[in-house]
Amino acid sequence: MEWSDDAIVLSSRPHGETGAILELLTRDHGRHAGLVRGGASRRVKPTLQPGNAVHVQWRARLEEHLGSFTCELARARAGELMDERETLTGLNAFCAMTAAALPERQAHASVFLSGEIVLEAMMAHDTAHWLALYVRWEAGLLEALGFGLDLSECAATGAKSDLVYVSPKTGRAVSKDAAGIYADRLFRLPQFLLDTAADPQTGDIADGLALTGYFLLERVLTPHGKPMPPARMRLDALESSKS
Repeated sequence: MEWSDDAIVLSSRPHGETGAILELLTRDHGRHAGLVRGGASRRVKPTLQPGNAVHVQWRARLEEHLGSFTCELARARAGELMDERETLTGLNAFCAMTAAALPERQAHASVFLSGEIVLEAMMAHDTAHWLALYVRWEAGLLEALGFGLDLSECAATGAKSDLVYVSPKTGRAVSKDAAGIYADRLFRLPQFLLDTAADPQTGDIADGLALTGYFLLERVLTPHGKPMPPARMRLDALESSKS
């Protein structure tokens, strides 16, 4: 068995004296692990840092085997992203959530492609911009896994305007008028999730993280006995500290 693909490095851990087990988010083969021979060497190790874009070739005798990777660096991001607290926190959250939420070896090209956009935005160090993209990425992750939020109309009235809440039970939008006395039981819906041209307003990023984080935990992680990754919770804490 053999294939090649573009990928984002999620993690790398030592294996034996000289090797490394590499976990990747690939474009066409999903979340995938493999052995990198010589991955602990000074020459190869910098390539295997989280956030880097690589082109990989995977080989194994049988499809179900771990197999081995050979990697070529396509875009070095790790060093720059690790230089600042905000981008390091975002990078860790991205890698941890990808590893926790995505099933192994199931292709989700949209998750990979939007992940590349998020990481490139982090390189520009415009925190408000990349955080908004990160929230949209998590919403897209829910969609890819079959648990997408329905923000097209009000769940109660069918209205398509003044949508400002999301029901924690259904994941559907609720208008301001329909929410009524139950507004404090609903999630706030940041408008940048409805309009990609809208800039986040004060509190919108925290609201977005709370919204997508809740549904990822309830619909994706908890049913498989997984907690919210600590790295993702640190992203919540980082944003909350600004308010």
